[in-house]
Amino acid sequence: MTTEGFEAVYLETHNWGKAAGFFRSLGFELEFETDHNSGQFRKGDGPYVFIAEVPEDREPQARMVLKVPDAEEFRPGAGVEVVTPFEDTHYGSREMTVRDPDGRLWILQAPGK
Repeated sequence: MTTEGFEAVYLETHNWGKAAGFFRSLGFELEFETDHNSGQFRKGDGPYVFIAEVPEDREPQARMVLKVPDAEEFRPGAGVEVVTPFEDTHYGSREMTVRDPDGRLWILQAPGK
């Protein structure tokens, strides 16, 4: 059963190898690595950390991911700015991006269809 709560952190980096080594040294285990300098780490059964390498001319970002049980049923409350509505991802989930009152972006992730 999927419940709501903290799901993950998405991190962008300029050096996949160094970022991966950093999280390994903190006790995180690599769950999978892609063929384009990205991968997913987890420690125990807690939230995951997904790291993706970005070009040097792009400022690396960090985004928090909150889990919601059903994209079709979820409705953000008044005052929540929806930046992008729920969309299917290539990795099997559905994601929405919202902006908080201080301008930070948050990803809401639900199971795919």
